[in-house]
Amino acid sequence: MPDDHGDAALAGRVWRPELGGPSVVAIRPDGVFDISASFPTMRDLCEAPRPAQALRDAKGEKLGALAEFLANIPSDTRDARKPWLLAPIDLQAIKAAGVTFAISMLERVIEERARGNPAAAAAIRGEIVRL
Repeated sequence: MPDDHGDAALAGRVWRPELGGPSVVAIRPDGVFDISASFPTMRDLCEAPRPAQALRDAKGEKLGALAEFLANIPSDTRDARKPWLLAPIDLQAIKAAGVTFAISMLERVIEERARGNPAAAAAIRGEIVRL
């Protein structure tokens, strides 16, 4: 955890076996709280006008202490009857990562083909746009 985690606005996702799916959670000094009634996805939380404040203000069911979730992360020792932490990404982050990767990949190919020549790079970009 960050040194200032007591003052931080920390969000995450957990797998809730009793629900058969993930929930968005607020990680606070006094525990992990399911806030998915207010924010069904991380995308919803991230698109709130003031995400950090929305996270701090969100009410939810206390699921337990953070230590319990951390202890249940390793898949080889996980108790599948208890919730565990997931990657904090969902719909928004996956889409953004895919778009960012594709653009970065194209730029690398363009630069490699142009061999540092800005005019050649511009011509290649123009050809891609034309296609």
